[in-house]
Amino acid sequence: MSTQVQGKILSLQIHRNKRQPMEKSTSLNLIKNFGIEGDIYGTNKSSRENNQILLMDKETLDHLNLSPGIIKENITTKNIEINSLKIGQKLSIGQDVILQITKPCVPCSLMDEIRPGLHQLLENQRGMLAKVEQGGIINENDSIELIN
Repeated sequence: MSTQVQGKILSLQIHRNKRQPMEKSTSLNLIKNFGIEGDIYGTNKSSRENNQILLMDKETLDHLNLSPGIIKENITTKNIEINSLKIGQKLSIGQDVILQITKPCVPCSLMDEIRPGLHQLLENQRGMLAKVEQGGIINENDSIELIN
């Protein structure tokens, strides 16, 4: 198995309550087949099922003049093109965590509450959803490697 350094974690966010802003964090506990400890989607009853974590890259956010966490992503990356990842690819984060990409995140109409027209602007570029294949603690500035 080969790996290559792709990027790092720029920002971490947790979604504790529906329809509320994301809460920034310096570290998150990711639980295998569950999601983020304390996150509203970190439950066996989540509507996201295996789509437990939303990843987005800062470069796309910058292009759209958006700040980290505003579109409800859990992990904001730097130097890795999240929207170019393929379903089934795996990311190694920090010392222990492995995420498997499950599908692109389809923007919902609530994005227009952030900025009118954002729902359409984010089409095919709202980031990727992933499931936690191997859990552990992740921290800001942790490295992210694409596992081939």
